Amino acid sequence: MSEDLIPQVPQNEGSYSADSIQVLEGLEAVRKRPAMYIGDISVKGLHHLVYEIVDNSIDEALAGYCDHIEVTINEDNSITVQDNGRGIPVDFHEKEQKSALEVAMTVLHAGGKFDKGSYKVSGGLHGVGMSCVNALSTHMVTQVYRNGKVYQQEYEIGKPLYPVKEVGVSEHTGTRQQFWPDNTIFTETVYKYEILAGRMRELAYLNAGIKITLTDRRTVNAEGQFKQEVFYSEEGLKEFVRYLESSRDHLINDVIYLNTEKQGIPIEVAIMYNTGFSESIHSYVNNINTIEGGTHLAGFRRALTRTLKKYAEDSKMLEKVKVEIAGDDFREGLTGVISVKVAEPQFEGQTKTKLGNNEVMGAVDQAVGEALSYYLEEHPKEAKQIVDKVILAATARHAARKAREMVQRKSPMSGGGLPGKLADCSDKDATKCELFLVEGDSAGGTAKQGRNRAFQAILPLRGKILNVEKAMYHKALESEEIRNIYTALGVTIGTEEDSKAANIDKLRYHKIIIMTDADVDGSHIDTLIMTFFFRYMPQIIQNGYLYIATPPLYLCKKGKIEEYCWTDAQRQKFIDTYGGGSENAVHTQRYKGLGEMNAQQLWETTMDPENRMLKQVNIENAAEADYIFSMLMGEDVGPRREFIEDNATYANIDA
Repeated sequence: MSEDLIPQVPQNEGSYSADSIQVLEGLEAVRKRPAMYIGDISVKGLHHLVYEIVDNSIDEALAGYCDHIEVTINEDNSITVQDNGRGIPVDFHEKEQKSALEVAMTVLHAGGKFDKGSYKVSGGLHGVGMSCVNALSTHMVTQVYRNGKVYQQEYEIGKPLYPVKEVGVSEHTGTRQQFWPDNTIFTETVYKYEILAGRMRELAYLNAGIKITLTDRRTVNAEGQFKQEVFYSEEGLKEFVRYLESSRDHLINDVIYLNTEKQGIPIEVAIMYNTGFSESIHSYVNNINTIEGGTHLAGFRRALTRTLKKYAEDSKMLEKVKVEIAGDDFREGLTGVISVKVAEPQFEGQTKTKLGNNEVMGAVDQAVGEALSYYLEEHPKEAKQIVDKVILAATARHAARKAREMVQRKSPMSGGGLPGKLADCSDKDATKCELFLVEGDSAGGTAKQGRNRAFQAILPLRGKILNVEKAMYHKALESEEIRNIYTALGVTIGTEEDSKAANIDKLRYHKIIIMTDADVDGSHIDTLIMTFFFRYMPQIIQNGYLYIATPPLYLCKKGKIEEYCWTDAQRQKFIDTYGGGSENAVHTQRYKGLGEMNAQQLWETTMDPENRMLKQVNIENAAEADYIFSMLMGEDVGPRREFIEDNATYANIDA
């Protein structure tokens, strides 16, 4: 029995006795504090429910008992997950005096993950998975196929409706779960196919040989079939890296790959070099994406630098090089995926996604060092290409240092080093302050007049900023617009762990809002700015500080009634309500750009915290985002065209 102790303030304030302690029985705790168990109660938490169930099936697969998992989004937005594992035990649990299935579904911290013998490694380590999903669903049905029979139990808000009963016979084994998320808890209850597909693809790559089918019964294609994808990877991370690299130019065509076990820790690593300049390494522990890295990433970086440097020195390639070579240079243009399985992981950091186990560092370091030195010895031609690229990176880094000094040098003219164009706010508390990145000086002027000076700052950007996806690092830092963004935000470059990483300790605004016109050019600038933040300051997105403003598309008038409309549907509603359904009876003004609004209108619609609509930029899946950014912003037209065609049906073309 898990008990959460939450002090309640009683009516007679001041007395704090035994009566003031409320004990939450069983799953009530989850319903009271859902975010504590699943992260949040909007889109992220909603999809997390599916991952919890799928993770159980993956654990079955890792133990060697399951090879096919089916995930279905049903017409009513409920989810079904079915696997062909052993099925959850249904025999009688002595201590709890009920079926083991009921214990697993209704008692927190009950599961097979605590007993060291049943699972060597598992993704879900807390045993909160199924019971949490159950607690946060209005209804849930579990079917277990085991011992030639089908067992079933149903639940409402986590409470069983009847004891586990036999409902049929079966030749197969496995577990089938269906659940309906509770709309009184979740603010968002519509599942997004793309988010689930991204995670299932990731899981298929991370666990080679497991087939994951995703079906969306809400969407039917022209042939009358449901939308469906099958994710299956034979070579695991090898294919994963190829997928991430598919829109970049390869330096060498080989994937440097290793799959081994060191000190009892299974380690799988795959890397590729491309001709670009950014480093994108994705690390996982027990299938969980560790976006903040940790000891496994540190071990990898250490091994890479040490092995490559030793190889370059031994083969006398560095003799003529004038510049000193640093760790970062070895990672330019590198795409890598690291996946380790740790029996008892310890996570640290804000988002619980930074691995803290010290023993992992040495194990990964050893494994990568061995595999890489073997590869370099066997492939001298490719090794030379890699070392040449490293030397090029070191030369460019020296150029970047000069550019970086330019970013960080304070000039007496611009008053404490803030860019001249920045109209700053008077409040100095970063948590309250907002910075609007506005396209063009004219819109910047209107925004300056319309803003609330206390907490809103404006930085106008001239035209389109540099596409950082295609530019060398020092070129990006030489760009005036990009330097202005760094200086205005108070972000410097270089942390203890990484000399290229952004240091946001002195960040001056906790809301950075991109405000551009609602047209194609505006969207392009949005994407360029998002690419810049994703590649150079990902921490801003991870912490949820980046937003996009959405100015209204129309102002509809009928007599004295005026209403701003953000979508065509809202405009139609206005026409139906006040114009009797006739477009001609209503006057519609379409805003093509921010410059068409006066300061008052801009404040009312786009800047006033009371009325505005902000979209928060977040990354559900870093690997997927990496792939999409490199594909959309890279040189290659083919995949980009395909992506646009696939997604074009949703766009409203304003002809």
